[in-house]
Amino acid sequence: MSKKHKKHSVAKSKPKRAPQKEKKNAFLETQPVGVLMRKYAVPCIISLLVAALYNIVDQIFIANASYLGSYGNAANTVVFPLTVVALAIAVMIGDGCCAFVSICLGAKQNDNAHRSIGNAIVLCVASSVVLTAIYLIFQNPILTMFGGRVNAETFAQSKEYFLWISLGIPFYMFGQAMNPIIRSDGSPKFAMISTLAGAAVNIVLDPVFIFGCKWGMMGAAVATVMGQILTAVLAVWYLCHMKAVRLKRDSFVWHGALVRKFLSLGICSFLSQISLVAAMAAINNMLRQYGAADPVFGQAQYAQIPMAVVGIVMKFFQIVISISVGLAAGCIPIVGYNIGAGRKDRAKELFTKLLLAQAAVGAVALLIVELLPKQLIGIFGAANESIYYTQFAVKSFRIYLCMMIFACVNKGTFIYLQSLGKAVTSTLLSMVREIVFGVGFALLLPVFFGLNGVLYSMPVSDILTFMISAVVIWYTYRELSDKTKLPQA
Repeated sequence: MSKKHKKHSVAKSKPKRAPQKEKKNAFLETQPVGVLMRKYAVPCIISLLVAALYNIVDQIFIANASYLGSYGNAANTVVFPLTVVALAIAVMIGDGCCAFVSICLGAKQNDNAHRSIGNAIVLCVASSVVLTAIYLIFQNPILTMFGGRVNAETFAQSKEYFLWISLGIPFYMFGQAMNPIIRSDGSPKFAMISTLAGAAVNIVLDPVFIFGCKWGMMGAAVATVMGQILTAVLAVWYLCHMKAVRLKRDSFVWHGALVRKFLSLGICSFLSQISLVAAMAAINNMLRQYGAADPVFGQAQYAQIPMAVVGIVMKFFQIVISISVGLAAGCIPIVGYNIGAGRKDRAKELFTKLLLAQAAVGAVALLIVELLPKQLIGIFGAANESIYYTQFAVKSFRIYLCMMIFACVNKGTFIYLQSLGKAVTSTLLSMVREIVFGVGFALLLPVFFGLNGVLYSMPVSDILTFMISAVVIWYTYRELSDKTKLPQA
């Protein structure tokens, strides 16, 4: 055979491989919805729970170290929202890319899939370096903004913890952004394992550094960063061995149009996280301001307690909401693929199962916080603290989290809309809940109810948001029942 003939044969044989790649995720259109939901949601839930545990594990060990105690807990609460800023950017990139890639694979648009992943990697690395630089340069004013100056000891420990956490931001963001992208490639278990491995390192090193080496807040932070590095390394390995999508050199060439498309799908994830930061900044400052006016917490030795306690309550909320988000985010590839393939009937069935699961998660969480608040706060070093610490914690758990069922259903609805490609609707709902209600009531209610007003802000926000979500849920069911093409918003 001539060279010319050989070239022609090779050129003709290449297209035959493409359909094989395209069919790798075809099971998303054929397997039972319940089976797919378990397959994708469970690993996603575990991944997000493990990610949440990074900070929570630090706080548990810090709380039980007698030389750190509630001062260390308060410092952890101050720094926590700043790690959420990094997470917000990472999930905007990762969740948006995951949703877009899933829709592309369902529509057999593999070129857009691999290019969007390559651009997501470039964007994640660049943004993480910029954020780290901002944190290191403006450390003191940033910590002050988030309530770090409640007293001198809390501020000193906040600075120590924040420095090392800031140095780990690029690894943290890369691991978190790549996790949903790995799921979109059909490997939810690997995404889970990579996060579990990092968390295991953190759990092992925390007691070594905090109790053994007596490194204090630095030890907690370094243990966390070591785990994040491992997760990032495993993500890099997977990106070199993807299944449904193959990265090429031109995957990393900037495509502004693609970036805008997947970022628009991830903006809801960004807002749900970044608005939590805004709410925590408002809450921390209200706790500092109205705590100073309280007859007990106005005393210097107890000033850090409200901030430490509410930080712990929010960590429990983070665990619950991680399950809720994991249920919904795990379904993004399934919904996206079926919408791309024109199977709205399957998307509707999945929505029903998702809402029921979200309500169940909220109900279980509600029972725990109402019946076992003393046991929960006991995990976070209550034995080493005053009676005021436990009393305020019990009240905080029972009031702040009393509308967990609504909170979970709201979150599931927002993310499901995102997976349908309805970015504008999802974003607006998220902004109303987290910024208009979340921040607004955190600032308003303490004016009338003092320190208790901070606790009331959460349930009031969830009730009002659910009223809006109920209308959106009804309208979404109507759209999914319609035979015509689903409109993209």
